[in-house]
Amino acid sequence: MSAQEVWGGWTLRKFAFRKCQRKLLALKLTGKANVLMARPKTPVSKPVPQNRMGILLEDFIAWMQLGNAAHYTLYHRRACIARFIRWATDWGMADPLEITRPILERYQRYLYSYRRPNGQPLTFRTQYSWLVPVRTWFRWLSKNCHVPHNPAAELDMPKIEKQLPRAVLSEKEAERVLRQPYIREVMGLRDRAILETFYSTGIRRSELVHLKLDHLDRERGTIFILRGKGKKDRIVPIGERALAWVQKYLREARPKLATNPDDGTLFLSQEGGPFHPDRMSRLVRGYIEQANIQKRGACHMFRHAMATLMLEHGADIRFIQEMLGHADLQSTQIYTRVSIRQLKRVHMATHPAAALKRARPLKARILF
Repeated sequence: MSAQEVWGGWTLRKFAFRKCQRKLLALKLTGKANVLMARPKTPVSKPVPQNRMGILLEDFIAWMQLGNAAHYTLYHRRACIARFIRWATDWGMADPLEITRPILERYQRYLYSYRRPNGQPLTFRTQYSWLVPVRTWFRWLSKNCHVPHNPAAELDMPKIEKQLPRAVLSEKEAERVLRQPYIREVMGLRDRAILETFYSTGIRRSELVHLKLDHLDRERGTIFILRGKGKKDRIVPIGERALAWVQKYLREARPKLATNPDDGTLFLSQEGGPFHPDRMSRLVRGYIEQANIQKRGACHMFRHAMATLMLEHGADIRFIQEMLGHADLQSTQIYTRVSIRQLKRVHMATHPAAALKRARPLKARILF
């Protein structure tokens, strides 16, 4: 057998193997090959003790609903306060009048020593996020005369670490992830349009899964975000390349996924409805793992990448803040700590030991 025949046979086998890999990934991402890809069930929350504190918790949640609080805010605060009430009930306390500052400090020590099922402790950020709703609840109790004073008013909260994003995609890595979907199939074309939209706009996962057809302005090249985080609307630009992929998806893939009645959701799941946020995360995470870039993450990685790369290419941080939908500029300034290309350039130009001095060739030293 000639070398040309061997090379040709190896190339065909490699092509067939890669094609099988693409089909297997498509099956996993669409839910045919893995039951974990199905729409996750709504977690059943643990019951709240039916005592005085449990009744006041429901009154507090009803008061928040009247104030048009976000769904996730309601869920998070209810879960955190219910966790505290269960702990207090186990210690024989059923009325908020029995709660004092030393008892709240004891609960804080409980959170510090708490271990997850995998044996890992709670991070200080998690401890902080679990304590804040409890503090807010007691402020509401005091304001509405359910307790004579607020025992959590002077509670010392844990200091939150100022952590940088663990993994930020470079330009080459982002492009490598974008090339993973098999665009000759309906699901692959849809997934490419989703990844391009994440990378171009930097919108949140929850914002993308709730996009509607009329939120896309093709003439102006913008996307309208309806009631994003904090129930705030905003308009963000979408790049020409991402817009072209979305239009190709709308022409060739979405009509095959849509079902009657069509609610106008932009990106449809295999079942013809909107994505569940967790399912969207698994889809993006699968392509990041397939790209083999030695970084782990999901939808938020493209948000970090967009902000970091735009800063490195000279974008003003205030425009980045507007695109990301940050209410506070400090939330955006974290990307100035991640984007170190300009700092590295200054370091190379000014530090006397930054550049590697190469020795001149031997002949040059002899001649001169």
